[in-house]
Amino acid sequence: MDHTWYVAMVWIGLALLASVVSMRTAISVALVEICVGVIGGNYLGLDPSTEWISFLAGLGAILLTFLAGAEIEPEILRKYGKESISIGFLSFLLPFLAAMAYAYYIANWSWDAAMICGIDLSTT
Repeated sequence: MDHTWYVAMVWIGLALLASVVSMRTAISVALVEICVGVIGGNYLGLDPSTEWISFLAGLGAILLTFLAGAEIEPEILRKYGKESISIGFLSFLLPFLAAMAYAYYIANWSWDAAMICGIDLSTT
């Protein structure tokens, strides 16, 4: 048996385990999968050994981030809609302006490069 398929099999088993644990404990599946992934990657020595496994790991990380943010109750969002939108807008705008100002005025980057820096750093 190829080592690549063994690693893929173990990762799929860990994803199944994470789903079962999240259902039993009523914890978000995205949160449990992230924790199980950290354990699998750091303590079980499951390195992504090929490019396609690395690609799937990156795609999974993006999907898990989306799923973790998508678990919002619509009633609460309707009740606190203005507050949520204003906090979300400011949490993007303020780091954007700070990073852009630093890149333009202190690091002496061009205006276009400073805007890209602001966008990149404000979203992370």
